[in-house]
Amino acid sequence: METRSCGVRRMLTLTLLLASVCPLRCRASWVWLGVTSAGVLEKLGCSNLPLSGRQRELCRRKPFLLPSVRDGARLAVAECHNQFRHERWNCSTSQEPPVFGHELTSGTKETAFIHAIMAAGLVHAVTQSCSQGNMTECGCDAQLRGVSTGSPEGWHWGGCSDHIQYGTWFSRKFIDNTGKNVSTSRGAFTLSTMNQHNSEAGRQAVDRTMSTECRCHGVSGSCAVKTCWRTMAPFERVGAYLKERYERSVQVSDRARRKMRRKEQRRPVDKNQLVYLNKSPNYCLEDRRQGITGTKGRRCNRTSAGPDGCNLLCCGRGYNTHVVRHVQHCECKFVWCCYVRCRRCESMNDMHTCK
Repeated sequence: METRSCGVRRMLTLTLLLASVCPLRCRASWVWLGVTSAGVLEKLGCSNLPLSGRQRELCRRKPFLLPSVRDGARLAVAECHNQFRHERWNCSTSQEPPVFGHELTSGTKETAFIHAIMAAGLVHAVTQSCSQGNMTECGCDAQLRGVSTGSPEGWHWGGCSDHIQYGTWFSRKFIDNTGKNVSTSRGAFTLSTMNQHNSEAGRQAVDRTMSTECRCHGVSGSCAVKTCWRTMAPFERVGAYLKERYERSVQVSDRARRKMRRKEQRRPVDKNQLVYLNKSPNYCLEDRRQGITGTKGRRCNRTSAGPDGCNLLCCGRGYNTHVVRHVQHCECKFVWCCYVRCRRCESMNDMHTCK
């Protein structure tokens, strides 16, 4: 009887933990792993995480990859915030339901970016874990060995080239409905194929932003021998690359398909291009049904002509100006011996927030 009671308590605890990770209104999505702690994930285990059945099975077979999945989600969520911090839609995870909410399934440009950055984050995290020697299934890229072909300098491959092939393979296996690339014509997109296409574009972004780094060897730095390896770019660069693709994304909605000539409809979309089905809302006003918080109360830059400027961010509604008192240490001097003496400096600054 006591054993059964302990089991009930344990299940109740797990249920409460899951509720804290993913409220009742959330859909099963691994995006949630990006805002949860490692301790919660360990207690929940693969069976109780907000994953699809296929992802749960993959998690059970390869539990050692779960920390990398969490790290990939965190990378993606943080970089989404970074790239859109000045935009009307600022990739907020604080609204209810949180973690992108309606944008996950709305079929808009924001949906396209989310799926691309999530897939890219997973590739980046898994590949980095391979290069650091944290997993037995993968390591450095063993294909890059010996003298580089077609190089007039005659440098050698060496060091630890990032094994992006394994990270890309796992990202496809974990995210896509099929483990294969999808080449889709402009007239044949559904929400599912759109998401899969954009996920693949995200993976390609990691590959396309990779660089070759080299180190010279020789007497007095003569560079008689040069050893080179392939390495991933910092994830901020991948995010900036995908933000550019977001700005130039292509609509493939029903209306757009009707306007296309049949020849254009059959033409495949570039695999590096982000695509979307539906036009985005303007994100100016709050819409709780869609999880849109609006821009009221957002801080804006009165002198900026960009998206963070008060005119654009506030959607023409105007802005309020507040005087903010700012106190900081200044004129610091080292005093012998042994401490630093500073003055307290105060300044009054204008802060502008949208009406």
